[in-house]
Amino acid sequence: MNTVTTPLKPAVAAGDRGHGALRRAWNATRHFRPVLIITVLLFIVLAVTQSRFATWTNIQNLLTAVSVLWIVSLGMTFVVLTAGADLSVGALAALTGIFFAKIVGAGLPGWPALILTCLFGAAVGALINGFCVGRLGMSFFVVTLASMIGLTGVVNLWSGTQSFVVESQVPAVLGVDKYAGLPAPIWIMIGSFLVVLYLQQWTYFGRHVYAVGGSLKAARLSGIRTPRTVIGVYAVAALCATIGSIITIGRIGVAAPTVDVNLPLQAIAAVLLGGTSLSGGIGGVGGTAIGVLFIGILQNGLSIAGVQSFWQQVITGLILLLAVMIDQVGVPTWLRLPSRRADTAAAEA
Repeated sequence: MNTVTTPLKPAVAAGDRGHGALRRAWNATRHFRPVLIITVLLFIVLAVTQSRFATWTNIQNLLTAVSVLWIVSLGMTFVVLTAGADLSVGALAALTGIFFAKIVGAGLPGWPALILTCLFGAAVGALINGFCVGRLGMSFFVVTLASMIGLTGVVNLWSGTQSFVVESQVPAVLGVDKYAGLPAPIWIMIGSFLVVLYLQQWTYFGRHVYAVGGSLKAARLSGIRTPRTVIGVYAVAALCATIGSIITIGRIGVAAPTVDVNLPLQAIAAVLLGGTSLSGGIGGVGGTAIGVLFIGILQNGLSIAGVQSFWQQVITGLILLLAVMIDQVGVPTWLRLPSRRADTAAAEA
């Protein structure tokens, strides 16, 4: 009688398990590995060549300076994951800043005004951008460009092109105060990253975002309510722009009718540098965080080195071009860690 014997699987040593864990951690960076390596090298070069760069005070200033871009870019990541982009986040930030100043000036306390402003910003993003793109199927470029132009006009008409002093301590609490030795914007950066990472990795909404970006038709056929998902990502982007607006008010002390005109493009550049694909469905907020840090380190280092702001704009434009090139060409082969057959078999098991 013939018997079939199943070969015993070899035991995995502790060292191999540790090596496999390191390999998986390294492979998890494959989408943003180029910018991660370049960021580390850039930091080392600036720390060696510029004596003021690596000081603790400058590091805090650097992180505080990119806090708004960080938060806006995290929201932008969800939009790009659905194969879209939001050009109106700058105008939304200006609009919500004026809205906050107006309702505080009308007598509403600071914290309720903050909550109402966040709801207002998310609603504007959802009802204008999200509805037109998700429900009506319009081009995200046309919709968000029209929103940027239209909302800028609304802000100028509503504010009379004047800035407003905000009679509330809430923006200062979020924008300049320190807690446990760190400025509040840095704590908000950490908290916002953890929230969006959870939203991306461990919620149905995050999975639906990837599904919609991978294939809108397939996502619809699988039962996902794609319009609701698209509306949700534009609401998240608008909410992040609103939070960034409040932090800006806290830092400068007034609600201005204009914000950094380069904010939307810098956010898109950070997202693309972080490995999120323009075609959607690939990437995530982890890479976006590295992309923002790269831009912040570069701009801070150029400022310390005495490079003119015009050259900084030129370099930022080149960064955006580089991001698109990386998105089209992909990760270079020499940055990919080859997987072993044993690791593949263990993963399949």
